[in-house]
Amino acid sequence: MNTAQKEVKLSRYDDFPVGIGTVYKIKEIEIAVFKLSTGEIYAIENKSPHPKGGRLSDGLVSGGYLYCPLHDWKISLKDGKVQAPDKGEVRTFKVEHLNDQVYIHI
Repeated sequence: MNTAQKEVKLSRYDDFPVGIGTVYKIKEIEIAVFKLSTGEIYAIENKSPHPKGGRLSDGLVSGGYLYCPLHDWKISLKDGKVQAPDKGEVRTFKVEHLNDQVYIHI
């Protein structure tokens, strides 16, 4: 199994709006990137773990959590885990902020 990750430059740090998902398609994976009010940036797969699916990029961000826009599931942006009483997990990606640029490891 090839576990090598590729670093991909996304955009300038200031280009990311606070609390609003920005969507990128990398290696056939749609990724939602969120900047928190603390300045931290997180990236998750743009697909709800709910059986009916849905795009997470349109969700509401509160603290370090994202609320699924269709099912109101609370999802940690840090580790992708759905919070109780719901169950599931979203794929997360490592993000780096270097010299005013944001990179993702995929």
